[in-house]
Amino acid sequence: MSYDNNNIFAKILRNEIPCEKIYEDEYVLSFYDVNPQKKIHALIIPKGKYVNLDDFSSKATSDEIVGFIKGINIVAKKLNISSDIGKGYRTISNVSEHGGQEVPHLHFHIFGGEKLGKIVE
Repeated sequence: MSYDNNNIFAKILRNEIPCEKIYEDEYVLSFYDVNPQKKIHALIIPKGKYVNLDDFSSKATSDEIVGFIKGINIVAKKLNISSDIGKGYRTISNVSEHGGQEVPHLHFHIFGGEKLGKIVE
C-alpha cells in the first residue's frame, strides 16, 4: 500500500474535509470518528505522510514518534478515559491488507467510555 495524497485523512489535514477536532499540535491531529463503534471512538493521526505503523516506525523522526505517543495520552486525558483519571481505553491500528487497514494513512482508533469486549473474535 503506498501513500495516497487524496486519502480522507490527508484531506482532513489540508482542511478540505471538516472534522470534529479533539486535539491538535505540530505532530498529530485527533478527531471523533464519523461512524463510532463504541461510546467513545476517536482517531489520532500523525501530520506526516505515513501509510501505516511499519512505515512510521521506520521513517518518522524521534520527535514525531514521541509526539505521536504522547498525543495518544493527551487525547485519552481530554476524553476522561486515561487510566489516571478514567477507567481506561483501547488503541488499535490496522496495518495493511490482512490487518484490515482501509485508509492508507497511519491512524489509531481510541475506544473507551464503556467496558470493551474481546479484541479478536
